[in-house]
Amino acid sequence: MGAPAAESSVQRVTREDLGATWQAGCPVTPERLRRVGVDYFGFDGQTHRGELIVHQDLVPDVIAIFEKLHRLRFPIEKIQTVDQYPAADDELSMEDNNTSAFNCRRLPGSSMWSEHAFGRAIDINPRLNPCVFANGKFQPQNAEPYLNRHRADPGLIHSADPVVHAFAERRWQWGGYWKAVVDYQHFERP
Repeated sequence: MGAPAAESSVQRVTREDLGATWQAGCPVTPERLRRVGVDYFGFDGQTHRGELIVHQDLVPDVIAIFEKLHRLRFPIEKIQTVDQYPAADDELSMEDNNTSAFNCRRLPGSSMWSEHAFGRAIDINPRLNPCVFANGKFQPQNAEPYLNRHRADPGLIHSADPVVHAFAERRWQWGGYWKAVVDYQHFERP
């Protein structure tokens, strides 16, 4: 039996609403971002409400994807904006297994903006689905048990999983298919 129908909401955001996730020089203005409230199926088997900040152009995608994930009962530990963590620290958010979207930051070790800085990427259960670099390092730092991708823990993402298909149906790319950096948590729509 599927989960009850999910609900969603959409709000404009201001510079003040974004807190430390936005600063001068970000490649997207607050006026082009939206706060999307989504229902999600938690690890406790209950429906919860979370919020993601995404680019205004992607709001219909985000609503449809999260409605599908809720219907499929794909478990997500939590969804909250990264400004809930001190200094909008992405590592702290990932270590907390927080599913999130917008955070004006650059790619690790690069001067290039992450798709998160445009509001065009979402990380799902990041502690369970780490980002693994070619040199063997990984993020978040507490994700070592989940480097073993043969695990079948709820919330882990594998290539044949319905969560990958839910994003792919909307033309989002999955970082789990990348070669130089394999980013199991990451979905983006550049």
